[in-house]
Amino acid sequence: MHLKTEVKKATEQADLDKASAIRYEVFVVGQDCPPALEVEFDDESTHFLATVNGEPAGACRWRKTDKGYKLERFAVLEKFRGLGVGQALVKAALEALPADANYIYLHAQVQAVSLYTRFGFEQSGPEFEEAGMRHYKMVKK
Repeated sequence: MHLKTEVKKATEQADLDKASAIRYEVFVVGQDCPPALEVEFDDESTHFLATVNGEPAGACRWRKTDKGYKLERFAVLEKFRGLGVGQALVKAALEALPADANYIYLHAQVQAVSLYTRFGFEQSGPEFEEAGMRHYKMVKK
């Protein structure tokens, strides 16, 4: 079966709700992240929704911070993992950044470091804990 993966900027409420539901499933249910922490900064973020054959599969967002542009909340539903959805999300988020985005960073869960490395991110600093999970700060070179 051919899988068609698409990622689009989520601007309509229905798409924002789908992206939020994916993140809730992955982070709150799957990783025991506090619900209030998971939605922090949602209103100031640019959101993305990935679908596989039209079915919601993944989500992410980015936002402007005082340091630069932070990519965050990359989430792929379990049944769609290993199909390239995460890569498609990273690519779409990077492509949608403003032209003047000269400092791009993220906090990668330890198991996802290799994904971001493929897109030119490098670890910056020691491992740290965020929402009870191990992370590395990574900066796009």
